[in-house]
Amino acid sequence: MRYIIKEEMNLHDKLNHLDTILTGLNPLLIAFSGGVDSSFLVYRASGIKGLKMAAVTVKTIYIPDIELNEAVEFCRKHKIDHRILKMDVPDAVKNNPPDRCYLCKKHIFSKILEFASLNNFKYLADGSNIEDMNSYRPGLKALSELSVRSPLAEANLSKEEIRTALKEAGIEIWNKPSMTCLLTRLPYNTLITEKDIKMIEEAENVLFEKGFYGTRVRKHGEIARIECLQGFMEKLINSSERNEIIQRLKELGFRYITVDLEGYRSGSMDNL
Repeated sequence: MRYIIKEEMNLHDKLNHLDTILTGLNPLLIAFSGGVDSSFLVYRASGIKGLKMAAVTVKTIYIPDIELNEAVEFCRKHKIDHRILKMDVPDAVKNNPPDRCYLCKKHIFSKILEFASLNNFKYLADGSNIEDMNSYRPGLKALSELSVRSPLAEANLSKEEIRTALKEAGIEIWNKPSMTCLLTRLPYNTLITEKDIKMIEEAENVLFEKGFYGTRVRKHGEIARIECLQGFMEKLINSSERNEIIQRLKELGFRYITVDLEGYRSGSMDNL
């Protein structure tokens, strides 16, 4: 299904439309990753009078701990009912197949739907926005098959508008860089091991600590291929802490540390 972007609607109108949609999804469980979009959705839904709502976050080895911790803190700060579901790596994605995102979403959201049913939630929603719906995102097919609702997309809200709404509401994460699951850091058809996932997560944490938040570390055997966000590449190369970063990544198990001159781009593993 393709969504039509209604440019004639202003942000205020879209937010009112979102509230109307959320009011009709009662009781509601929201899949909460801790990212900008789902954070806005749970925050907005929490302010709807009479709406029974809870947020649920999935904990797996390939979701960074920093995302889980930030999701927990966000819900604590804004007094949002928050549940955590622990899941193993689905058998269907253990070798990181090209259709990984579809298979993973189908498995995870099927489990969340079971949880919703057991806890008397009639509706399940995710944080996809209107731009997601009109871009290549294989996982959305699984959500459609499972009848998961996407209120932000239904209200025609874009990523930029969501960030603006968060900023106007005084929510500190309005400019938070996007994060994705750690399976995207490995080539397709690669056996997923907890050791590799932890190497990648800890390597990215080293870079985050040094101020390079949102940087990706792609793992190719013993090689760490670093993809920097715009403006970070020259800073990283010329950093006085570059040698320390190299040493710490080598201590994690990487033999070669490289910086990708193309910088960060979503889906870069698709081109290999």
